[in-house]
Amino acid sequence: MGKTLAIANQKGGVGKTTTSINLAASLVKTRRRVLLVDIDPQGNATMGSGVAKEEARASTYEVLIGIEPIENARVATEGGYDIVPANSRLSGAEVELVELDRREQRLRTALEFAHKEYDYVLIDCPPALNLLTVNALVAAQAVLIPMQCEYYALEGLTALVNTIRKIRETLNPRLQIEGLLRTMFDPRNNLDNEVSAQLKQHFGDKLYRTIIPRNIRLAEAPSHGRPVLTYDMKSSGAQAYLALAGEILRREEEAAAA
Repeated sequence: MGKTLAIANQKGGVGKTTTSINLAASLVKTRRRVLLVDIDPQGNATMGSGVAKEEARASTYEVLIGIEPIENARVATEGGYDIVPANSRLSGAEVELVELDRREQRLRTALEFAHKEYDYVLIDCPPALNLLTVNALVAAQAVLIPMQCEYYALEGLTALVNTIRKIRETLNPRLQIEGLLRTMFDPRNNLDNEVSAQLKQHFGDKLYRTIIPRNIRLAEAPSHGRPVLTYDMKSSGAQAYLALAGEILRREEEAAAA
């Protein structure tokens, strides 16, 4: 049975989409079947995967509203994973969802088929704790939190952890924090190192050992509609995401053996 991970942080610009795309491509390299669901109206994961978002016949919007089943909306990518694209139509979904039954559980219901076809389902969340993000958290088994090691990141992290706790208490008792991922890390920066030390102190084993460095290739790859693994496999960014995929799989194996 497949595992669903929501990649979430209400703070923008922390590497959620970069992580979603490149973790999907890295898991594919380990021979896992991966579905990436773009639930951000900006559609950056869609564009970064080489899919023309406004030309998509069906998108996450149609899936959430119930117009199309998710299997009809998925698109194959050059990165080897499938993606359910998002575009500007999704912006209106939150208003429409309010009037629908089981509004917080629409994505979980839509993804029921995926657990038989995919080893991993990754959900790229918008930079907000809104109804779209709630749908992702209700659908997921765990949350992967990318974050920069900066002062305000810690403040935002508290709000996200509280939201995860509330979702677990009310709508999704299985929801856990999969791990915290340090992104855009510069070891020469004292603040990066100080915040990293605080994260390690507070979250212990939940903090991934893998660290994603600042890397120009990671920044360039989305403009070419490609994961960094197919853009520059030898770059430090590509190697870091391969290491992250390996760490995630090792954790799964250790948990299964325990």
